[in-house]
Amino acid sequence: MKNYFDLKGQVAIVTGCSTGLGVQMAEALASQGCNIVVVARRQNLIEEVASKIKETFGVETLAIPCDITSTENVEAMVQAAYDKFGRIDILINNAGTGAVAPAVDITDDQFYNELNIDLFGSFRVARAVAKKAMIPAGYGRVINIASMYGLVGNKAATCAPYHAAKGGVVNMTRALAAEWANQGITVNSICPGYFWTPLTAETLDSEYFQAYMKSAVPAERYGKEGELDTCTLFLASPASSYVTGQNIAVDGGYTAI
Repeated sequence: MKNYFDLKGQVAIVTGCSTGLGVQMAEALASQGCNIVVVARRQNLIEEVASKIKETFGVETLAIPCDITSTENVEAMVQAAYDKFGRIDILINNAGTGAVAPAVDITDDQFYNELNIDLFGSFRVARAVAKKAMIPAGYGRVINIASMYGLVGNKAATCAPYHAAKGGVVNMTRALAAEWANQGITVNSICPGYFWTPLTAETLDSEYFQAYMKSAVPAERYGKEGELDTCTLFLASPASSYVTGQNIAVDGGYTAI
């Protein structure tokens, strides 16, 4: 029987892989035999994640601390990953942040920081990985983690910089997909809805937001742990070779209404 999601021997870089969705997606890839480069800023956390994944799934792992707002940091991280494995097949651009405040109260620094991490940071890593490994190999899978807020606005949690940055990721995904498609590289994004993470827990646990979710999300619930996994595996696998430039909402129907 064919395993469409078989990733044995492949190598994935996962940024923002110290907690939350990044770790879940890394584990999903590892479950299919993929070796994992665990990337985030906090060395102690990524070493724990790398060790756990190696022990649980029997794949090779490498923990590399990296600040994605630094081009020098990013290029050194990609070089270190390439030096160890000799290939980089998959990139999950998951590192991000989120400033929540009324637009009139957002500072220039907050807006710039959001764009620098979520949008420019994703570009820095994609650029470095494509140049070093994917274009020379004629193969690659780039998966940008955008947000349903990159597709629509919202009235429940005002965060204009986040919308702007994730909207940029959505169209950057299309641009890179068009540019690299004839080199065997697909570029897609996943646009998650409301999932519990360390970044969102305080907001999602509030009574106000739970009531809002019941009316705004057709599924009438938040996303559960693991509900991004199969979308990630599909886009990361050789089976998705003719799917590129797509932004897939995993949101319980939020963007359908």
